[in-house]
Amino acid sequence: MPEEATILSQRTDAISRIVLNRPDKRNALTPTLIAELRIALAEAAADPQVRVVVISGAGSDFCSGLDLASLEQIAQADVMENMEDASALGQVFTSIRNHPRPVVAAVRGRALAGGCGLATACDVTLAAESASFGYPEVNIGFVPAIVAAMIRRAMPDKQAFDLLTQGEPVSAEEALDLGLITRVFPDSEFDREVERYVARLAAKSPSAISLTKHSLYHADGLSFEAAIEAGVQVNALARMTEDCRSGIRRFLTRKG
Repeated sequence: MPEEATILSQRTDAISRIVLNRPDKRNALTPTLIAELRIALAEAAADPQVRVVVISGAGSDFCSGLDLASLEQIAQADVMENMEDASALGQVFTSIRNHPRPVVAAVRGRALAGGCGLATACDVTLAAESASFGYPEVNIGFVPAIVAAMIRRAMPDKQAFDLLTQGEPVSAEEALDLGLITRVFPDSEFDREVERYVARLAAKSPSAISLTKHSLYHADGLSFEAAIEAGVQVNALARMTEDCRSGIRRFLTRKG
């Protein structure tokens, strides 16, 4: 019998749905799952019909981080092996940041360590009210170093330091207050609210959403003047798109 896929991927209309598929292991990360996730993200990026990508977890949890076998390998691997392994997860985060479509994390249950990093890496993180988020790496002498690049951009220094060094999970409401996630929905309405949010996002101009994402992240590390100049260039480019021109025509027709 072939092994069951650790990632399930399907496009429904304009939505690419990627599901972490190890529910019996709380969707813990393995090298195979990470590789399959990168492939699924690349396929969604190459599909011109896709407008939004949604990542979720099968079962009761989103993702609990590295699985036990991977942790055992870390303890025994040399520096080059660990660099290669860490780089694979880092490339997933980078591929989400560079993805031409908005990537949405739909989080039920626990999102911990690398799983919390995956949720944080997404452009939008939607959470059920009973969900929890955390970076417990320091509790075993490990360092949440890769995710620090994203956490640093999501919240002020002192809150980021506290989150990463205490190693304790926070509730969805606390995560929202910290700026770690985007919105919280009641458990009983979570699936419906996620679908409504994603549908609204997919209904927007794909070129406008893509250019907005590019502009937002491209400003990282730029001086104020350079960020303004980059924005001028994208603004001019957006004006040339058919989405923008047709949208202006519709607006002027309504106002006329």
